[in-house]
Parts: sequence; C-alpha cells; structure tokens
Amino acid sequence: MSCCGKPIVFEEYFGMGAPMSASPFLTPEARLWGHNLPMKAAVLGALLLALSFGLTYVDGFRPLASFLLVAVYFLTGVPALIESLEDLYDLEINIDVLMTLAAFSSVVIGSPFEGALLLVLFALSGGMEEAVEARAKGAISALHKITPTKAVVWNDDGRTLEKALPEVEVGTLLLIKAGEIVPLDGEIIKGASSINVGHITGENVPLSKKVGDSVVAGARNIEGRLIIRVTHTSADSTLSKIIELVTQAQESRPRLQRWFENLSNTYAKTIIGLAFLFALTLPFFLDIPFLGREGGVYRALAFLIAASPCALIIAIPIAYLSAVGACARKGILLKGGIILDALADCKAVAFDKTGTLTTGTLQCMGLQSNDPRLALGIACSLETNAVHPIAQAIVAYAEQQNISPLSISHFKQIPGSGLEATYQGKKVAIGNPSFILPLLSPTQQAEVSLHIETCRQSGELIALLLHNQEWSLFRFFDTPRQTVQHTISRLQHALHMRVLMLTGDHAESAHRVAEQMGITEFKADLKPADKLKIVEELSSTMGLVMVGDGINDAPALARATVGISMGQMGSQAAIDAADVVLLQDHIERLDWLMEKALATRAVVKQNLIIATLAILIASIPALAGFVPLWLAVLLHEGGTVIVGLNGLRLLR
Repeated sequence: MSCCGKPIVFEEYFGMGAPMSASPFLTPEARLWGHNLPMKAAVLGALLLALSFGLTYVDGFRPLASFLLVAVYFLTGVPALIESLEDLYDLEINIDVLMTLAAFSSVVIGSPFEGALLLVLFALSGGMEEAVEARAKGAISALHKITPTKAVVWNDDGRTLEKALPEVEVGTLLLIKAGEIVPLDGEIIKGASSINVGHITGENVPLSKKVGDSVVAGARNIEGRLIIRVTHTSADSTLSKIIELVTQAQESRPRLQRWFENLSNTYAKTIIGLAFLFALTLPFFLDIPFLGREGGVYRALAFLIAASPCALIIAIPIAYLSAVGACARKGILLKGGIILDALADCKAVAFDKTGTLTTGTLQCMGLQSNDPRLALGIACSLETNAVHPIAQAIVAYAEQQNISPLSISHFKQIPGSGLEATYQGKKVAIGNPSFILPLLSPTQQAEVSLHIETCRQSGELIALLLHNQEWSLFRFFDTPRQTVQHTISRLQHALHMRVLMLTGDHAESAHRVAEQMGITEFKADLKPADKLKIVEELSSTMGLVMVGDGINDAPALARATVGISMGQMGSQAAIDAADVVLLQDHIERLDWLMEKALATRAVVKQNLIIATLAILIASIPALAGFVPLWLAVLLHEGGTVIVGLNGLRLLR
C-alpha cells in the first residue's frame, strides 16, 4: 500500500494513531465518506427528523413520517444503544448510558419526537466534539503527516537503496533530494542547501546548511542535494521526541479535569437515581399523572436530560487541548496540560544569563596592542585551529578587518588555558590571563593587570596574546538578545511578575546585561548549589518560572515550579529536566505563554460557569413542568456546543 506515493505498512500506519478515515488502505472515495462519519449520520438524521415532523401535519403522509422517524432512531439511536450496552456490560454507567436511557424512555411515554431530537442533537454534539478535538490536536496531526516512513540509503559506489526508518542505523549515509523531508537526524557530509523547519518550530525562515552542519528529522530540504550521516535512529530523532512531547502534553490531564472525570460516573448514577425517584414520587406530591406530557415520568426525563453533565465533561479538556495545540504551533512544547496551571500560579520569572538573555556568541570589541594588525594576524592564525567562542570571535573580527592568518608552526593546545605556536622562530601564545601573565615581566604584569581590572569592571571578557615578548589584549562581550527587552517589560508591568537574573558570571558582567535588559534584580557569582537554593525558596513562596539552557541549569529547572529550556542551544540535560521546551530559543514568546496560561484558566472557569448554569436553568424548571422535554434537549446540547466553541478560542 502507499500514501501520497510513499510505501507504508500496516504496523507503521496504525502506530501513528491517525483516524481510520485517513487510512491509506482505503480508496479515496471511502476515505472521503468515512471522514467524521458520526457527524454525517447526525446531519442526515436531523434532516429526516425535520421531514418526518413536517409530514405529520400532512394528511396521507403520516405512515411515511413514522417510517422516517424509525430511520432517525436507526441512524442515531442504534450506535448510541450499542455503545451504552457495552458500557453496561462493563458495569459502567456514564453520560452515554444516561442519554440513551432518556431517549428511548421518551418513546415509552409517547414522546418519540423529543427522544429522536435528543438522539440527533446528542449525535451532532458528539460529532462536533470530535471535530473540535481534531482541530485542537492539529499540531500532532501535522507532525504525523510530515513524518517520513522510508529513507534512501547512499552506498559508497553511488547506488541507492530504500529502507524503512527502523532499519536505518547510526552512521548510515542517506540521500536527501531537493523538496524532500529529512527522515532522520544527521550531519551533512556532502552538498549544501537551505532547509525549512517552520512546520516543526513555528520559525518559517530558511536556514543555510553546509558540510559539517547538523540537520534534524522533519526539516524540508529546499533546493540542493544533500548526503548526511545519520546521528540518531528513528526512535531517538528530534521529530520523534517532539511528537512524543506533544502527545504526552495532550494526554496529560490537569488535576481539575481528572477530578471531573472521576466524578462523572458517580454523577451519572446519581442523576439516574434521582430521575427514577422523581418519576415515582412527583405524582404523589404534585397531584399529576405518571404518564403523559404533564406526568411525573415526562418531567423526570426532562430533568434527566437537563442535568446531564456533557458540557461539564467537555468544558475542561477542550480548553487545555486547544492551548497545548496553539503553543506547539508557536514552537513551544509543554510536557503536559498541567504545566499551564502551574504557569498561571507563578508570580516570578528567573533567567539564566549566558545563552538565555544573551546569545552565547561572543563578539570582539577590539584589541589593545603596539601593532594591532600583526597581533590580530597571529591571533587569527592560532584561533583558526580552535572551536571555542573566543576563537570564533577573533576569526570573525579578523575577517571584518580583512586580515588573513599568518604562517605558524609547532601549534599546541593547552586544555583550559590557551594555545601556543611558533611564528618566525619565536614563541607566540594566546589564552586566559592566568596562562599568559606568568610569561610576562613583572612590569608588564602590573601594567596588564590594570587593564584587565578595567575591562572586568565594564563586564567584558578578555584574552591575552604574547608575541615578540610583547602583550596584546583582546576584549569581548556576549551579545544580548535585543528582542527580549520588550518581553521582560511586559512580564514586569503588564503581568506584574517579579523578574530577576541568576548567573554564575562575575557581578560586573551580570550588571551590564541586567541593565541592558531592564532587570533591576540580579544575583551573580552563583555556584549551581547557590542557584538551586534561590530557586527552591522562590518556588515555595511565590511560584517560579526558571529559564535556562546549560547543563548547570538542569537542577534548577527541575526544582522550579516550571522549568523552561532553550531547545536549540540548550543541553540535553536541561531539556530533559525542563517542563517547557522553546524549540527555536524564542524566549521573547514567554509573555505570550504566560498570557496563554492565564487565558486557559479563564476559559476553563467560563466553561464551568456556562455548563453549570445550563444545568441549573434547565433541570429545576423541568421538574416544575416549565421546561418541556424538547427545550431541555436544546438547552443541554446548546450548552455543550457553547463551551466547545469557547474552548476553541484558545487556538488563536
């Protein structure tokens, strides 16, 4: 079998959890008819019911009206009856049993049209709930659609072989043609292209990729042909982890939702019991008959329908599903809908500095030297052989100044200290001050120390270069994320949250970044244990959102009320410990996330109020005989539809 021209097997398809109507093993016509079949049956039942009701007033057509009414019960009643019998077989009395009992009991008391109306509206409501839930789960559905099932293996002799993803091992070479989806995480070993990961991260901007760069599963190759070496199997790929996170988030139920679900069966049994009690006792207390439109059984059925908690049951999950789906489309993955509740309870936000409030990319501000061009040329020659941030900053600065690397020999790297080599027969070295200062004369050491202290007071990072027994000082700063300032301002003033920065960097550097970000409260020179203690205190007193990216942040992220990790730059330990993952490191969306959490709580409250009012307004008057059976049906199902639509607002 194939789907969209790609081979697929039964095991792979049903493992995706996709709806049966989307099955590639069905013909296109069958899939079209099978899409949301309950809703189509309900609509047809509604049309037949309207036609049957109209024909009852036309002489000679009443037999046809009765036949159409039977057809309505067949279309909408038989599926409900079968499902209710299965529930009763499992000794489960729920909302479906309650509704089916009310509908078929209406026939017994001579109100078949009201029973048919209940079945039709209940079926329409159920179909709409399915559609609403499918839309709320649109993020995971979209990810399933782009998930490849096969990969093209590239052999050394240039031949290709198609394999199922579970059969592809780490180290295998794959061919990715233009326009294709990258099936597995890998590293480019041949070719260059642009890729788009907007459908995964919400960032719809092409990224240039060349040899040595990594690409993630699910990315679309836009133009060039790529050959990649697989770095993760299908079970460990980025796309698989994203799908797993979103699925867990949609299936994770907040405490209030779990409480209502546990209550629903007890509630249904109670309402059924009360309905039987009212049917038997109302005729004695109100002097009314047992049967008929004014009878006790009729009023009890109206109460049974009006008091059914369908709207209450859907009120909570639809809100959380919609919010989780909206976050996923923004590139924000929540490890459970319960995280939205925790976010709404938080009154403080703490940011790590490096890699979070800053980009983690150093920029060279310049150098102090007797011969700047020679010093930069030597430094570039040394740092070309290294990969740390200072090396990248010096090489980039040399390119900006149009200075090429010089010829050096006997290159050597001293881990944790710096680099050294020989230039024109003399030793040259670059590294941190503790590595270079001992190589200078006492006079030079005193002179350089003054410059170092000045730079540190300005919050700058430094590197020293030794050449020809002279020193040169390079100054760097970590580039702040300029787009975060507005987010921090909104967190402070619009959402009235306490914002602070926690960092292990020295106070001068922390003060400079905090001032640029508009943060008035910061704590610097923190060891991981110190940071953890502060996080524990704030989490217990006011609820804390902790945002970080490094492996040092993992304990703090795990201990915070809500931990948020940077998905692109963050370490795997930080991502695993966090409750929220920002796939594209867009912390400027944090205020949007907080507002979404508060909006979700507000919508849940609104839905609960609407559902409760719908029950109270209809059920009590129904007992008193003021609300007929058909109106009780409309009020009941109308409340369900309203809370469903209200929950969908969170998708925006």
